[in-house]
Amino acid sequence: MQTPSTAAAAPVTSQDRVRQVTVLVGAAVAIAGAAVGSGAFGGQPIAEAAGGALSATATPLAPDSPAFSIWSVIYTGLAVFAVVQALPRRATDPRLRAVSWWVLASMLLNALWIAVVQAGSVVGSVVVILTLLAVLATIFVRLVRIPHTGAATSWVTDVTAGLYLGWVSVASLANIAAFLASAGVGELGLGATAWSVVVLAAAAALAVAYAVFARTRPSVVVPAGLAMAWGLAWIGLGRTNGPVLDGTVATAAFAASAVALLAPVVTSLAARRRA
Repeated sequence: MQTPSTAAAAPVTSQDRVRQVTVLVGAAVAIAGAAVGSGAFGGQPIAEAAGGALSATATPLAPDSPAFSIWSVIYTGLAVFAVVQALPRRATDPRLRAVSWWVLASMLLNALWIAVVQAGSVVGSVVVILTLLAVLATIFVRLVRIPHTGAATSWVTDVTAGLYLGWVSVASLANIAAFLASAGVGELGLGATAWSVVVLAAAAALAVAYAVFARTRPSVVVPAGLAMAWGLAWIGLGRTNGPVLDGTVATAAFAASAVALLAPVVTSLAARRRA
């Protein structure tokens, strides 16, 4: 097992310096591009792009508008991560070596997702967001398996990655629902309400799977659960207010939110007691 002291003693390579600079510059470009593309400085908001397919009222699985404020927290964490990983003394950190390129890839994919939606391609947005989810899952696995190094660096990395994964997990489900609705197959024989409940149950199961896998790394999995709980709760709130009302979906969303919130806490405490 590599410790902070042994990590610090490892030789710095030219690849480390290239990685640090590239991730820092790439993060700045990706975050700025995402902000401009999402309409933060004027222009068309995401909710109005692609014919409104991804608006807060497009499907029963669309989170209400306030849910998307979590992006400000995630972007802040990514910006801090980009700066921290670029510090000279962090060049040989084994966790940063393992995930920094993947984090940069996730930021570029997020910016690409916004561009694809602005171009009006809902099916393209599904492909991009599922690729983003796979990248974030890779980061998640690596952070769980590699021991913590410096406390501050590890917490910045873990909390940011956890929130990012949790939110994109919920957003992926909403994105798929939006595609199916825009393609005219949103009800798939069971009806929109029934399928929405099935998807919300799958989201709860995914939250439990994250919690079980990462039970020894609460710094990652608790933020993931919080972000999932946040997104699922806003789906429930969206179905109790506004034009798309559905009490059954709202109840299922609130139940899934509770599962996402509690599962990582329960598994982490259980793992700590066993240790």
